[in-house]
Amino acid sequence: MGFGVFIHRSDSIYKDRPAEHYQFPRPYLSRVEAFVGHWIIYYEPSKVNDTRGYYAVAKVQQIIPDPVTPDMYLALIEPGTYLDFVNPVPFNGTDGLVERGLLNDQGRISGRAQSAVRPISPSDFNRIIDLGLDTSELLLPRVDEADEVGAFFGFQDEQAPFEFERSRDRLNYIGSRIVRDRIFRRIVLRAYDERCAITGLKLINGGGRAEVSAAHIRPVEANGPDVINNGIALSGTAHWMFDRGLISLSDDLEILISRQVNDLDSVQAFINRTRRVLPPRRQFDRPHPHFLQWHREHCFKQ
Repeated sequence: MGFGVFIHRSDSIYKDRPAEHYQFPRPYLSRVEAFVGHWIIYYEPSKVNDTRGYYAVAKVQQIIPDPVTPDMYLALIEPGTYLDFVNPVPFNGTDGLVERGLLNDQGRISGRAQSAVRPISPSDFNRIIDLGLDTSELLLPRVDEADEVGAFFGFQDEQAPFEFERSRDRLNYIGSRIVRDRIFRRIVLRAYDERCAITGLKLINGGGRAEVSAAHIRPVEANGPDVINNGIALSGTAHWMFDRGLISLSDDLEILISRQVNDLDSVQAFINRTRRVLPPRRQFDRPHPHFLQWHREHCFKQ
């Protein structure tokens, strides 16, 4: 079981769609091949404005030559495996460097930190997953304090089997549809400030829970990924209409109304006054045209 890190920038010159594929040049081919069939963590460098740090996990399915760009390749992501972190993890955490395998013998950051594709140890993988996702419900084997100290100081020979067991627990956790739905909801609602993007309403019930849901633009059943820009926060009625193709969105987030709507005046009154989706603040959280096009072509009743 080998884990890796893929560096991806939101302003990347490469034609990446992290939930679907990762583009890379020929010199990286042998490195990326090592991760086929294994899990990787996406990392965005600290030099990027509003960086997300370590921000998602996914599994590499296969590598193919890029059909459009010569001497470039695509690492295809296994459908249904990509998952954004609830809490993006900074490169340097409260306890120091999160990816401790990047430290050299002198305790300094090595040149490996500059590698766009690199391996990561099971212990570093587990640490980042724990920080990025709510894994508090995991049932882990008990470990005494001495074991933890030994692992910290690098005595990995005896700890390796335990680290791999911990990794399997986390991968089972990540693969649970119930868990993924809960994480997706938290990410999407936070991006939209718990406000319906169609109506503009922010309703909180008596229990303090937002009366809004996280809708997939391209549904999970149609291989829609659990990525923030495939999500939108919608109230119950708006969600029902969106799923049934009575409303959709243009690439510039104009709200489209189907001709099959039988009460046009009421629907128009239902929509917020801008007639556009109220988007998240961060550009890379906004609905991606790739998913919006799919919804218009496969769901929207024009």
